[in-house]
Order: sequence, then C-alpha cells, then structure tokens
Amino acid sequence: MSKFVLLVFALNICLGVFAQFTPGDTLKYRISLKDKAATECSLQKPEKYLSVKSIERRKRQGLAIDSTDLPVCGKYIDAIRKKGVHVLVTGKWDNFVTVSCNDSMLIDEIGKLPFVLSTERVWKGKVEKSTQRDSLINNPLRTDSLYGPAITQIRMSRANLLHNAGFKGQGMTIAVIDAGFHNVDKIEAMKNINILGVRDFVNPEADIYAESSHGMSVLSCMAMNQPNVMIGTAPEASYWLLRSEDEYSENLVEQDYWAAAIEFADSVGVDLVNTSLGYYSFDDSTKNYRYRDLNGHYALMSREAAKAADKGMVVVCSAGNSGAGSWKKITPPGDAENVITVGAINKKGELASFSSVGNTSDGRVKPDVVAVGYGSDVMGTNGNLRHANGTSFSSPIMCGMVACLWQACPKLTAKEIVELVRRSGDRADFPDNIYGYGIPDLWKAYLTVNGKVISD
Repeated sequence: MSKFVLLVFALNICLGVFAQFTPGDTLKYRISLKDKAATECSLQKPEKYLSVKSIERRKRQGLAIDSTDLPVCGKYIDAIRKKGVHVLVTGKWDNFVTVSCNDSMLIDEIGKLPFVLSTERVWKGKVEKSTQRDSLINNPLRTDSLYGPAITQIRMSRANLLHNAGFKGQGMTIAVIDAGFHNVDKIEAMKNINILGVRDFVNPEADIYAESSHGMSVLSCMAMNQPNVMIGTAPEASYWLLRSEDEYSENLVEQDYWAAAIEFADSVGVDLVNTSLGYYSFDDSTKNYRYRDLNGHYALMSREAAKAADKGMVVVCSAGNSGAGSWKKITPPGDAENVITVGAINKKGELASFSSVGNTSDGRVKPDVVAVGYGSDVMGTNGNLRHANGTSFSSPIMCGMVACLWQACPKLTAKEIVELVRRSGDRADFPDNIYGYGIPDLWKAYLTVNGKVISD
C-alpha cells in the first residue's frame, strides 16, 4: 500500500466518514449544523486530521489552525445517520453533512435535532450509468518545437522563461477538481505525469478514468511532459485528480461534492487547486443564481474557495463561457475572494467572445487575468492532441504557470501570489470587467520579487 493511500486511509479513520454510494436514492439534502461542540478532535493535535504537508503549509504562511479545521462532529453524523439516511459527504469549513434518502419525512425528523441549523434539498433524480471508454489511437503529431503546438499558451505570459530558469513546478502539488479524467491512465503521452492519487466524490464506486473527458483535457494543459509533442505549463508538478462534477445533471449537490473535494485537497497538503467548473443555473430553476448573488459569499463553492485561500492554497478557476449568452457574467466560484479567476483570449491576445465578464456584485474586479482559451492545445481521449475552446482551458494553463511562479518565489503566501499575478497584468493600472488585470507577465513578476533588473 502506497504512502498516499495510507495517508488518505488514516485521515478517513479520523473523520469517521465513508461516503456511501446509493443508486436507489432519489433525494439528497444538505444538513447545516450549528456548532462543533461535540467534537472529539483537538486543535492541539491537528496531525489527526491534517497531513504533515498541510500543517507545514500553514506554518510557513503564518496561518493558525482554527475551529474550521476541525472535522464535522462524529456524534452528529452518527445521529443523522441513525434517522435512516445515507451520509454522502461532509464539509467542515461550512459545517454541513450531505445525505441521501427516498423519504423527505426523514429530513423533517433530522431538522428537529438540536444541533441542526437548517436543511436544504440539493438533488432530486436518479443516478445515471457511467460512460464507456473511448478508443485509443495514441499517435500524436511530433514537432520541432520542444513544447509542441502549446508553446504559445505559455509564452503569452513568458512563463517559458521560468521553465528555462529551472522552475517547472517541481515540489508543487496541484489538485484538479473536475468532471472525470477519461483515459488518462491509458494515453501513452500522459503516462509520465506524476499523479499522487484520485478520489471520486460523486460516485466512489465509479471508474474516474472512464468518466468525462473534460478533466483529462484540463489536466493536459498543465501536466503534459512529452518533448516535441506537448509540454504543459507545470510539467514537473504533482497532481491529485478529484471528481466533483456530475455531468448527467446540474444540481446544488455538486457544490457539496466540490466542498468535500477541496477540503480533502487541503488535508493532504495541496498547494494549488484548479477548477474549471462554474454554476449559475440548475435543473431546479428555483435554485438559479441572480447577479446580486455574485458577492463571493452566497454560493457554497465561493465560500469554500475563499476559505481555501485562508488555509494557504491558491485557487485558480475558470471565469465561465457565458459572455455571448444572456447571463454573460462570471460563475461561482469565480466570484470568490482571493482566488484567480481566468478569462479566455485567443493566441493573438484577443478576447474570446464567450468569455464571461465581471465584476462581482460587491464591485471587485473580475476576471482577474486572461490566458489562452480559444484554440487551446489539449489532449484528446484518443491519445492525440486537439484544439478546444473555453475558460475551462485558460484556467489550468494559468494555474500551471502560477505554480511555477510560486516555486520560484517560495517565501510568498498564497494571497501574496494572487496579488502578484494581478499586478503583473498588462492592464494592471486600469483593470476592467472584461480582461481584468489583463495578460500577466510572470517572468517580470519573478524578477520583481527577487529584486532583479527587468529587461526584455
């Protein structure tokens, strides 16, 4: 058993929660709790619920371990489970338990428990079957360029100069929270990616490598490390692959999964998180967001993303692809505080028409920066490269570059890195709600931090 599996097993034992996959249940509810008064965990012994790497990350950035780090009370979870529901995930930062059942009367009973603050239905439907594997070709085009066709994606922000200086993401750990990672384990050009582990928060019994291709393409933007085929923006980083998106429906429960995923990422010591997911409309239209909800606090994902920054992680997320539609605005968690929200441009630096715009409802500049998201070079499920459009790809392209910058500037905190990236944008003096702070010059950012002479 690998040390990573042992670590995850130990953390699960402490938390006392094992997600149950219940394909027959048609209802899911978020149970918000009042407190953690019955906890058996201690702030003085964080090693019981956080990895050494997670604790060291906090110490390095001067961040205290507080009550939000304590797991959801096991006694409360047991009392909820005894009502006849199945516990799916828990969220310690926002203090909730997500359950499934077939009888809403059980939720009424749970709502009367003295430690329960509120209940909310977050899913109604039936579980769909997993997808089948796509056929493989595994014959990607080779070029004379070391980076392959992806050279423009990194050169746009001059992060290739960080690579040349030896900063390729080594020692940095990135969690990719997405919809699935189709064929990552079978594609020849991806077999040298340093994957620390995988975790499926939607369906623990599913094959995460047979689910959606979206996460696979997102991962390739950062992690590819095949010279003359494709070099990603952080080829020497390590990766956790986490599934929170259920592509078969659109419901609030996916944010519960996402919350569990990012808290897991924190617990195992991740440095950066990329999430190319965003939500504003749902199968239950009464749950749809309004512009005024884009304040960084209304959506569960946004609260959790902001809290991740408080724990010393850098969260990079897609702005959304609604710029040409009726919604137009960024989507949570892109409205969160202290995260890097990334819009999309083409390889000429021109805005992609679909790229969602800001600002937040409380007046903060969004998106933060832009990167190539129109005609992005990504890996396809057949093992060959392809082009893709979406802020889904500008986000990981940026995330990998930010990982290299942080590797090069290890004394900076997560929030300082976020601010540094913003300040390095070509529109930093006059940011707007379309390009944000613009295209960041990450080589210039590195030189500035290290007091070196800046020259082109």
